[in-house]
Amino acid sequence: MNELQKQVQQAVGELVESGAERGIQVAVYRHGEPVVDAVAGVADPETGRPVTSETVFYNFSIGKGATATVAHVLVERGVFGYDTRVVELWPEFGAHGKDGVTVRHVLTHSAGVPGVPPDTTPEDLCDWEKMCAAIADAEPWWEPGTEVGYHAYTFGYLVGEIVRRATGKPISEVLREEVAGPLGVADELYFGVPVSEHGRLARLEDVEGAAQMMAEMPQDLPMFRAAPPSLYPTAELGNRPDILAADIPAGGKTSARAIARMYSAVLGDLADVRLISRDRLREATAVAASGIDQVFGNPSSWALGYSLGVPGTTGAGDEHAFGMAGAGGSYAYGNPATGIAFALTKNRLTMDFTAVTEISEIVSRAATNG
Repeated sequence: MNELQKQVQQAVGELVESGAERGIQVAVYRHGEPVVDAVAGVADPETGRPVTSETVFYNFSIGKGATATVAHVLVERGVFGYDTRVVELWPEFGAHGKDGVTVRHVLTHSAGVPGVPPDTTPEDLCDWEKMCAAIADAEPWWEPGTEVGYHAYTFGYLVGEIVRRATGKPISEVLREEVAGPLGVADELYFGVPVSEHGRLARLEDVEGAAQMMAEMPQDLPMFRAAPPSLYPTAELGNRPDILAADIPAGGKTSARAIARMYSAVLGDLADVRLISRDRLREATAVAASGIDQVFGNPSSWALGYSLGVPGTTGAGDEHAFGMAGAGGSYAYGNPATGIAFALTKNRLTMDFTAVTEISEIVSRAATNG
């Protein structure tokens, strides 16, 4: 066992022992080689089923990184371009003046359609045609490309429908054929998980006080304009069988080692799989849009489908990291400056990224020290 594996295994064990986490996975690749595969805790508190390296977690928006990666693979192959207008593939989307929206706008959360209808239900999220029709008929919040605002749910349907129109296949099938399959992780990286596989998934749980905090939030917040409270990422929502089975590519169901392996492949470090070229990597991971987020009000910067940086860390080169956070405190990213591909997945939905900060600092120090 290498020293980094020992350090990370000890850290995740302490997080579980302290009660801060229930079940957790951490996976790290460096320059294409797996250097950490650490697990601790239980996947299902009711049965005591332990977390293993194969356990699949619903980590919400971590899946956007896989969604973006599918798009880059298809751009690499010339199926469409970043500056392809969405209406060229999906004519109905042009309603209400949205005909200027491009794939680039979609990937940078600047398309101007961050919201779903206020009466959208969890059942609606599972109805692909209904959600795409609602988004196509949506009135934009701003002129495409002039603002940024987190497209929490709409990002997945936008990219997914672009992919479906361009290839004739659901994005889940393209993910399996073009990304997860070649990487050997087709049984650990999903958008929708077959019902027959639900017994392998971790059960989510909310941290104490989460429901009260949500109830106390002012109802006029812009984020409630983007999606009703019933769609916010809670354990109840994330444990629903219909949500787990549905293709909702704004989120993803994955193990840490599967999504870390994907980022290592995006970096171009795996010997046996290359997803995109070096030039594509540089373009896809450079700052492409920035500004005050029109949904959450925070400063934000976006690459093409990935957020930038690592929450709370100060490691050398961490500003070059690209990836996606998951509601509840999970995170996955690749870092071209260090060759690190990192993922932390867990089933206790906390309101911060304390675990990510602690573990990624350990990894960053190891990378800095060679």
